[in-house]
Formats: sequence, structure tokens, C-alpha cells
Amino acid sequence: GLVPCRFLTFTAHLVIVISIFWSRENNVRASLPLQCTQEQYENQDTLSLPRLVVALSVTLGLFAVELAGFFSGVSMFNNTQSLISVAAHCSASICLSFFVSEHWQCSAYWYIMGFCSALPAAVEILLFISVFGLKK
Repeated sequence: GLVPCRFLTFTAHLVIVISIFWSRENNVRASLPLQCTQEQYENQDTLSLPRLVVALSVTLGLFAVELAGFFSGVSMFNNTQSLISVAAHCSASICLSFFVSEHWQCSAYWYIMGFCSALPAAVEILLFISVFGLKK
């Protein structure tokens, strides 16, 4: 039962990350005061956009690492990795839903990414090393 659950929570997290690419304007505006000029918005957009795009790109890279381990069979039936992955991606889906709907500041994404994307990818890399490192 963990394999389909892991895949579904992973997919939900991926869909929300992709939707953040489309709705970045609201999160940039959340970093500004209510009454702001176009110049302030453009300055904040120039600062926040690269940071958010870098964070989203790193997240997509971490997704690739985790998918490689999952589809290669290294961690598909590993219960510990599956539980970590389900918990992290479920938490990320919930947090990122609030990130989009409540228009959180762009800097909050880094914390979500660190706990909910980097952790399962790091465990996946450790599993890769343990499986392929022992076969030499």
C-alpha cells in the first residue's frame, strides 16, 4: 500500500510546484507593502524571481533524483524510504497549497524545500550509495 501512496503524494507535490511557476506574481506581491509603486514591484520581482526560480529548479532536480531511485527499484519497496517520502511529500503538498492560496513570501519556499524535498532525496542518495556501493 505504500508504493501507490508514495507515488500519489509525490505527484501531488510535483503538480503544486509546477503551479507555483504560474502563480509567482501573488507571492512577489506578498513581499511588498499593500500600497506599492510599479517600480517597487519590479525591484522585488527582480530580486524574488531568480530566488524562487532557483528554488523551484532545485526542487525539480531533487524530484529527478527521487524518481530515479524509485523507478530503478532501489527504494520502491523500501518501507523506511517510502514512509519518509510519503510524510515529506504530503507535508509539502499541504504547505505549498497554503503557499499558493495564502500568498506567502517567496523566502518561505526555501524552508519547505529543505524539509520536504531535500530530506527524501538525501535518503534516496544514501540508498543508492548503499546498494550500488556494495556491488563493487
